[in-house]
Amino acid sequence: MSWSAAGSWFKSHVTLNNLYRLFLGQVVSFVLALMSFTSSLIASLGVDAPITQSSFTYLTLAVVYGGILLYRGQKLRIPWYWYLALGFVDVQGNYLVNKAFQFSSITSVTLLDCWTVVWAIILTYIFIGTRYSLWQLFGAALCVLGLGLVLLSDAGVGGGGGSKPLLGDALVISGTLFFAMSNVGEEFCVKKKDRVEVISMLGLFGMLVSGVELSIFELKSLESVTWSTDIMLAAIGYTLSGFMFYSITPFVLKLSGATMFNLSLLTSDMWAVVVRILFYHQQL
Repeated sequence: MSWSAAGSWFKSHVTLNNLYRLFLGQVVSFVLALMSFTSSLIASLGVDAPITQSSFTYLTLAVVYGGILLYRGQKLRIPWYWYLALGFVDVQGNYLVNKAFQFSSITSVTLLDCWTVVWAIILTYIFIGTRYSLWQLFGAALCVLGLGLVLLSDAGVGGGGGSKPLLGDALVISGTLFFAMSNVGEEFCVKKKDRVEVISMLGLFGMLVSGVELSIFELKSLESVTWSTDIMLAAIGYTLSGFMFYSITPFVLKLSGATMFNLSLLTSDMWAVVVRILFYHQQL
């Protein structure tokens, strides 16, 4: 093979690899939009139980991937307490973002999810040693500028929507910090160890942490819920989309890293806009 032919093969291989990464990132982005829609739908049906709805996703992950791990009969390659920490921060992120749907619109919540990009850049720089170019930092700065416009809209300038939009925005931004910690920790784990182990342990410890917090904070809320077919279908939709999200995420994290993963999720905002127009008949 000549040098020119080898160079052409290498370029095509790199291009296909990049397209594959972009494709996986957009699949995750679409699934995240489904999660946001079903979570917003659950909130609109009068259910205020963000920990409970996430616990079903963790349970599904623990059963499916934990079963695979038990079938293999392998021992844990990472100490359990690291998975406990990973499960804890992930549960807090899910709780805060899902809680935000009680106070803010689906568009504002999904747009403010972009704060995860900023946190991911900071955390990967400090703990993993990732270095970023000026263009990448410029792109992150554009995200922050856009978030400032969302906050301005929700403060009343443009009518962001929701009962207490600024409270919802604060919950989302707080949740993104926990999501960034979860993403960076998961990236480190999947690059060093087994993907199935990471997902199964995240599901197991996420379920345990959710169970403890649920028993403390949400029992009264659950007792007041009048369960209907719409609520059950929305909960099932959230669980299935959450299962898909957590199943695909490790592939993207391993191939692209936490920052690129969160940048890929930016297109979920456009899906949120479509949902807001079609299902909620809201003007933007």
